[in-house]
Amino acid sequence: MIDQEELQALEDFRFDNRMPSRAAAIRELLRRGLAATGYDLDGKRRASSEYGVTRSSSNGQGKAGLSED
Repeated sequence: MIDQEELQALEDFRFDNRMPSRAAAIRELLRRGLAATGYDLDGKRRASSEYGVTRSSSNGQGKAGLSED
């Protein structure tokens, strides 16, 4: 939930940057905020299925731990 003042700031950002949707503006602001804090976004796009707790190996045995290949 965001308050009216935050919503207005979001809409102003969206308009100033010619964004097609509120969701696009939110994604861009998140990307900028993460980059500003030093989080490297380059090459880190992954499918949600790549973040499972267990993953099957080639022999069908499960592998414990987070998968981050």
